[in-house]
Amino acid sequence: MSTAQLNAAFEERLRRAHAALRAGQAATAERWLRELEAQRPGEPQCLWLLGVALLDQAQAGESIATLERVLAGAPDFAEARVDLARACRRAGRAAESRAEVRHVLEKTPHHHRAWLAYGDVLVDLGQYHDACVAFERARATDPERPRIEEASAALTRDDRRTSEELFREILRRDASHVGALCGLAAVSLAADVPKDAERLLRHALRQSEHLPLAYRGLGPVLLALGRVEEADAAARHLQKIEPENPQTWIVMATVASRFMRQEQALEAYQRAAQYRPGDLRLLMSIGHVCKSLGRRAESESSYKEVLAADSANAEAWWSLADLKNYSFDDAEVAAMQRLIADAESAGRASPADAQLHFALGKALEQRGRYSEAFAAYAQGNLLRRRDNPFDVEAFEQRAQRIRAFFSPAFFAGRAGGGDPSSAPIFIVGLPRSGSTLIEQILASHSQVDGTMELPNIVNLVRSFEDLAPNRDGYPEAVGGLPAAQFADLGGRYIAETAPLRRGRERFTDKLPNNFSHVGLIHAILPNATLIDARRHPMDACFSTFKQHFASGQTFSYDLEDLGRYYRGYLSLMDHWDEVLPGRVLHVQYEELVRDPEANIRRLLAHCGLPFEPACLSFHENARAVRTPSAEQVRRPIYTSAVGYWRCFEQQLEPLRRALGDSLERFA
Repeated sequence: MSTAQLNAAFEERLRRAHAALRAGQAATAERWLRELEAQRPGEPQCLWLLGVALLDQAQAGESIATLERVLAGAPDFAEARVDLARACRRAGRAAESRAEVRHVLEKTPHHHRAWLAYGDVLVDLGQYHDACVAFERARATDPERPRIEEASAALTRDDRRTSEELFREILRRDASHVGALCGLAAVSLAADVPKDAERLLRHALRQSEHLPLAYRGLGPVLLALGRVEEADAAARHLQKIEPENPQTWIVMATVASRFMRQEQALEAYQRAAQYRPGDLRLLMSIGHVCKSLGRRAESESSYKEVLAADSANAEAWWSLADLKNYSFDDAEVAAMQRLIADAESAGRASPADAQLHFALGKALEQRGRYSEAFAAYAQGNLLRRRDNPFDVEAFEQRAQRIRAFFSPAFFAGRAGGGDPSSAPIFIVGLPRSGSTLIEQILASHSQVDGTMELPNIVNLVRSFEDLAPNRDGYPEAVGGLPAAQFADLGGRYIAETAPLRRGRERFTDKLPNNFSHVGLIHAILPNATLIDARRHPMDACFSTFKQHFASGQTFSYDLEDLGRYYRGYLSLMDHWDEVLPGRVLHVQYEELVRDPEANIRRLLAHCGLPFEPACLSFHENARAVRTPSAEQVRRPIYTSAVGYWRCFEQQLEPLRRALGDSLERFA
């Protein structure tokens, strides 16, 4: 092989090692680089990359020695000096780190990575204001800045596909680019894949340990993963390093809201609004928090303030409608109709406009114009389904697999396993079936904390799904667990949810769609209480059909899907009754509102709780409520919703057909 060919082969292998390093494969890169270094001892590029590979594996001392060898022979090697600064910082030698990075910036003031390293060391030294300046200079000197801004703008307008393509294009050039990693993490979170988002953010933080951009994403991602204490720590660190950025306060508000510290959330949103006056999204968030606190007038005022500034804001129109007993006047109805007509005539109706249709449907329903109201709801659902179609056949097949897997033999073989805690009370069912009402009743008891809808079980299910190459490993992957691990998983659930509790003995987990996972819940928490909130299928399904959910519930966009989904839900609940007899209490909404005291006593008895009169006056409970039923559970029990579907009987015929003989159970 000629010298030219040898050189080309060496350069290619060096390039591959560098690519592996950027992709986070430090151990692989180190192995290749040591082989190359043996071929050409002292080669600067090879030694530099070896020093970085060692640093990425937390071998700071050896990394420093290696990088100092590089700089002894090539003192102007800026990239190596930046990484020496990073290694010194990691070794606790902050003053040396600052000196090294300043040396680079004096000669190369537009060095993007040097500014990142400088920001990190300034945070370590407690110089937070100067660190913010350094991180801003890093953003300004990023050679990929135009593409990052283009991708971020696409994500802001909810064009995830374009945003993802642009971020991935940058990462193909540099797999360790912090801005693209954080941007792609935001796309993953928006697509409800928080595990991928965390992986991307952790990779970004390996490049810049205190990067504010990464911490802005990390708090919400950890919340989505149910790791609330870590999310709180991430938010507090962000507040320390970047206190004057409105996004910091938005993250603080998001975390506070998850902890049900709604007053703190409100203060944080208001603080963000001081930095970003006139921001309508912040004003909407303030309205939502006020609603959860029961401050109806303030909530309504916030939504109307948004509409005064932007009369086409669909979210504000729907938020008024979602107050449930807000009455639209004729002028407001006409305004919504004009907006819809203008969008349709211009051919620009989009899923974002769906909220306008739902709001108009509510206004027309209030006027008794049922056929027009239904048409508005149907159009809103059609728009939502355009971007988020639901595969009802896949759901039915999954339900069949769950029934087959969680058999009597499965539970018999694991008897006596799981974590022994009896603290959790799981409330399952379908949306709009009374689960919030049941939680409000239980949370009015002196021994029960109402902790709302928790993602922990769903995240556990996802971890099983990810064990299969096609990400469809649940429920079969559960079978591979050793018996002791069921107790570990139950203990992890108790530990992860502990920070959300306020010292009471029991707590609720009100995530309706956990009805699919009753078997898993029983396996890891055999002493947990299980309650099924059930409602007549016509009322439950129609109430879901006309509700605009912020996310999820894609099965609700089509009447036939709704009917088949309800049948699947019934089949699973019947299965749990068969294999776990007596474990699930079914609370029929119609019976609960018809005879509250008898059914509340039955509910408390199932939970092993003594009767308390406060549970009858649940509507007086001032706790924050974040679900669509927030306004309704602050009223005494009423029966007007029972059989309400009959006002739309003709339009709901496709639903009735899809429900089939299941309706006979509710005659």
